Amino acid sequence: MKISKELITGIITIVAIGLLVTGVNFLKGNSFFGGDDVYYAYFPQSGGVTAATSVYVNGVDVGKVLEIEYLPMEKDSNKRVKMTFNISVENLKIPMGTKVEAGGIDLLSKGLTIHMVEDHSKGYYKPGATLEGFVSQDITSTLKEYADPLSNKLNAALLSIDNMVNGVSAFWDTTATSQIEGSLKEIKIAIKRFGSAAEQIELLVESEKVTLSRILSNVEEITANLKRSNEKVKKIVGNVEGITDDLVSADFKGTINNAKETLAKINDVLDTAMKGEGTLGKLLGDEALYNELVKTNQELQNLVEDIQIHPERYIHFSVLGAKTKGVPLTKQEEEKLRNLLDSLPN
Repeated sequence: MKISKELITGIITIVAIGLLVTGVNFLKGNSFFGGDDVYYAYFPQSGGVTAATSVYVNGVDVGKVLEIEYLPMEKDSNKRVKMTFNISVENLKIPMGTKVEAGGIDLLSKGLTIHMVEDHSKGYYKPGATLEGFVSQDITSTLKEYADPLSNKLNAALLSIDNMVNGVSAFWDTTATSQIEGSLKEIKIAIKRFGSAAEQIELLVESEKVTLSRILSNVEEITANLKRSNEKVKKIVGNVEGITDDLVSADFKGTINNAKETLAKINDVLDTAMKGEGTLGKLLGDEALYNELVKTNQELQNLVEDIQIHPERYIHFSVLGAKTKGVPLTKQEEEKLRNLLDSLPN
């Protein structure tokens, strides 16, 4: 069977068109045979991402950006850029809550990065779903954030240095120079005065050398006396320590307990007397006994007074050996009676 040239040309043309379509789809990010899962995400800006750039998960290329659209009429003013991307890896499921980051992958390339969450309990996005997107901060902006504060601080430091230099320049004029010269002159005068004072001190020491020598000799004698008296001081300290040890070892507690017992006994005696018990209680509480004692005392006083006034009624002395009257007394009894009468108040 002979194949005509027209048929061969048609077959080649169809194959070429197929290859062309496949190549265009591949350049757009689609697989050769199609069937990729397509998703959408909205961003405030593109972040430098263009169509046909790669989509990454954990640093692995899993898809391509198919289309980037600008939506000026979008209700949400912060989400005006719509990106369509696919996932060419089979059985790659995106958990609910996953976010898409648009921006730099490294220092040179841009792309989309899918940040999958670890919690898969909420389910997975279905193909055609819209994911939450955000734009990463580029290196220029990061450097600017670090550089701007440093630049401000550097400018402030330079301004402070400039002000300090201006202040020093303003101070270092003819007036400041004259003040420094005056200060130097005063320093010289002070040094001369110190020199004069040193000379006077030297003369004083020279003139009082003998006196100083005597003072030092006296100090030496005093120290020697203290050294000789060291043993006496030790004995005194030892005696003091002995006294303190005796005081510490004294039975203060026993003494206090004895005093407490004595006071308790005295209190018991007083309580007994206040109750009218015992001899002392009867003396304190028996009014009849008190009256009898007062009466007896009064009679005794009357008797003594009568003896002093009329002693002849009770004592008779015989000079010539006559018969005595009254009660006869011995010499010792007469002597005791006379002593008793002399000791009584008039």
